[in-house]
Amino acid sequence: MKSKVLNSSWLVLLTIAYGVILFSCSEKNKTEKINGRKNIAVPVFNADSAYEFVKEQVDFGPRIPNSEAHKKAGDEIISRLESYGAKLTVQKFPATTYDDVHLNLRNIVGSFVPNAKKRILLATHWDTRPWASKDKVDPTAEFDGANDGASGVGVLLEIARELGDSPKPEVGVDLLFFDGEDWGQENGGDPASWCLGSQYWSKHKHVKGYSAYYGILLDMVGAKNAQFPFEGYSHEMARKVLNKVWRQGIDLGYSKYFITKKEGSITDDHYYVNTEANIPMIDILHWDRENGYFGDFHHSLKDNMSIIDPNTLKAVGQTLLHVVYYE
Repeated sequence: MKSKVLNSSWLVLLTIAYGVILFSCSEKNKTEKINGRKNIAVPVFNADSAYEFVKEQVDFGPRIPNSEAHKKAGDEIISRLESYGAKLTVQKFPATTYDDVHLNLRNIVGSFVPNAKKRILLATHWDTRPWASKDKVDPTAEFDGANDGASGVGVLLEIARELGDSPKPEVGVDLLFFDGEDWGQENGGDPASWCLGSQYWSKHKHVKGYSAYYGILLDMVGAKNAQFPFEGYSHEMARKVLNKVWRQGIDLGYSKYFITKKEGSITDDHYYVNTEANIPMIDILHWDRENGYFGDFHHSLKDNMSIIDPNTLKAVGQTLLHVVYYE
């Protein structure tokens, strides 16, 4: 009788244990499905490589449209994208500035996983403002544009390199380099005098009928101790995208860069992608209210390689890779 009771007890215990195991496995699978992270291998963003891409652009000289440095820098972007296996589209177009200068411009697009229907658009501008209009010593001088232009190029070229070397994400990724962004009229001038490349692309997309699930614009993303708060138009027109990207950046430990505070609205390339191309796009934009809104180096001779920090490039680039691979 004692033996039978013991056997029954063991049977009950085994049944309970088996149930616990099944429940635990079920909960584990449920957690993995909710988090969606454990089975996704995200490339590691190489900040040193991105820094070298920024320096490479700066070494060409100021990338002022119609200049030889501008041509060489654009050719290098094209060459890099092709070497990483991107499907390349170069969109040439003429433009006239607010001060009646005729420009020959190029928007450059590198597409990865080109047949995927769901697409993410990552963008920056690659031109340099023709003069250091905020410089206190010589506002007519040409300047390097290390942060304002080259930093975004450096991040996107490093992402292109990673996409070329790593297993591809499930979504398509289009890297769009806008031209003619920075030849605009300051001090209350016409907002439409800026962002010539994005205005053109938004009305004449590089692929007929092109659309993207959403877009992310980079503008001045390499300075030491940079902070990226919520830009006004991004918050108004693409808040879900804004929250997705900032949450990812904060989860990765970059909360000192991605600030959950709303600031003013800036007419940047993303404005026209939202309003003309009907693609929700946010702007990761350096903001420093105490120092001229965009830092005391903005549109000045101080905007050179001395202000570029690989840690900032890393925060932005790694965040974007996680956003893309977890999509």
